[in-house]
Amino acid sequence: MNMLQAQMKSYLEYCRYQKRLDEKTLKAYRIDLEQFQAGANVSDISQITPAILESFIAGLHQKYKPKTVKRKIASLKAIFRYFEYRDLIGQSPFHKVQVKFREPVILPKAIPLHTVEHFLGTIYKQRKCAKTDYQKKGALRDIAVIELLFATGMRISELCSLKIDDVNLEDKTILIYGKGAKERRIQLGNDDVTGILEEYRGDYFSKMKKCGHFFANQAGQALSDQSVRRMINKYTAIAGIGLHITPHMFRHTFATSLLEADVDIRYIQKMLGHSSINITEIYTHVTMEKQRDILATKHPRKDFSL
Repeated sequence: MNMLQAQMKSYLEYCRYQKRLDEKTLKAYRIDLEQFQAGANVSDISQITPAILESFIAGLHQKYKPKTVKRKIASLKAIFRYFEYRDLIGQSPFHKVQVKFREPVILPKAIPLHTVEHFLGTIYKQRKCAKTDYQKKGALRDIAVIELLFATGMRISELCSLKIDDVNLEDKTILIYGKGAKERRIQLGNDDVTGILEEYRGDYFSKMKKCGHFFANQAGQALSDQSVRRMINKYTAIAGIGLHITPHMFRHTFATSLLEADVDIRYIQKMLGHSSINITEIYTHVTMEKQRDILATKHPRKDFSL
């Protein structure tokens, strides 16, 4: 292990034990930093120059989409700030590198509400028609997962990391640990959703206790995000839905639906756990389609006869 690799390892330990970053974030940092170390072909941070950074960034643009490049640059900027903080370098070479570039706005994809209803209805029907207790319990757990995703707009990683005590069904609140270990509490606003979660907890409590997580599989292990993705794909196929549905699309649908119902965007920001209102504002672009429909069908000009 050369000096740069040792310094990067030290930085990742700092991120784990002092910044308390989650495993997913740590894995992304590790991949980004190892890629830089291999591409820069240097063994010590003192050898890293603005020219090396510019060359590496140019290579990233040839391989990845702007959003990925932006994330990888952010990983590098963060470690150089750490090197400055530890007095391992006098000044970050990023101070002499221009890295601004236009990132295309990719609008979030929401699921039409009638499709969400059909999707949920399919899982409820599967539970009702289940031939074995195992199938019935599996469908109940799947209903609870999708109902909670849609009811709260939480991320799939947040859902899978929920601990038993994070879900308080007595006062109908969920404690969510979001990005950067930031906490937020969200209310369950629907009695049907609360009822399903209570039913799920009653059936799965011994399995939940075994792994410590609120969502568990029937072997008593914590439910993984891959399992949720496979489950969504399964019911999408059963329901005959042509749209490719991902867990994150329930989050987008939650936010878009509230915005279209005239909920203040700052309330939506808090419910989604966004650090900045600028992130939440992307949903205002999505509702432009709704705006077009309203103006095309409701505006009095359509009744003019000239």
